[in-house]
Amino acid sequence: MYKILEREILADNVVRMEVEAPHIANKVQSGQFVIIRVHDTGERFPLTVAGKDKEKGTITIIFAAIGKSTCELGQLKKGDEILDVVGPLGVASHFDPSIKKAAVVGGGLGCAIALPQAVHLHEMGVSVDTIAGFRDKDLIILEPEMKAASENLYIATDNGSAGYHGFVTDVLREQIEKGVKYDIVVAIGPIIMMKNVAELTRPYGIKTIVSMNPIMIDGTGMCGCCRLIVGNEVKFACVDGPDFDGHEVDYDTSMRRLGMYNKLTEREASCNLLKMAEEA
Repeated sequence: MYKILEREILADNVVRMEVEAPHIANKVQSGQFVIIRVHDTGERFPLTVAGKDKEKGTITIIFAAIGKSTCELGQLKKGDEILDVVGPLGVASHFDPSIKKAAVVGGGLGCAIALPQAVHLHEMGVSVDTIAGFRDKDLIILEPEMKAASENLYIATDNGSAGYHGFVTDVLREQIEKGVKYDIVVAIGPIIMMKNVAELTRPYGIKTIVSMNPIMIDGTGMCGCCRLIVGNEVKFACVDGPDFDGHEVDYDTSMRRLGMYNKLTEREASCNLLKMAEEA
């Protein structure tokens, strides 16, 4: 059992939890994830580790309660326990030590995954520009944390309610056209966002890494649910990724596969964590 030491609602149905898991905290690296099962009849689902504290023996997870299992997880309180937290899984991110300048691009909840990448690069001595996009100012998360890991933090909102009025690709394009020389771009968020970032950087020849997070069950390459097409080859996000060359990923196939679950997710998303927090 894994005790929840801290629980915080960051935005509408977006939750941050600090979970006691010393064996994972001691080994996990940026880019890796865990598989969680809330209770003995629950389903297995992956969450990227958004942070760790080796001294406390804790990991941080950030998730949106948008389906049955994430709603069940989101309803747990400080002091409650999660049945299973398995990890670390996946291939840790590896960055060339010659990198001097990087752009880390996060979209919405993808910022929870982009943050440890930015921290990793920052700790390497890399100059990091973080570009974070959200639909609305009320959905902005992790701004202080991203700012601390960045030389420059650019916030963009779809409706212009905060920061730059537009998309993360607009901000990235503007920086490139101004002459900023990025050695690498790391993009994490909705598939369409990652696709657009990759298409933007392709003609400039900028190495681009994306984090693919499809449906998973076992997280060890056995079930095949997380298969992707990368460079015309079948890959499994859980054991070959989640990081991949953004210029090699077949995004359209991934979007079609993920779209199969849209109606199911909409039907099961029934919890309101903000309302529950007010009642607690």
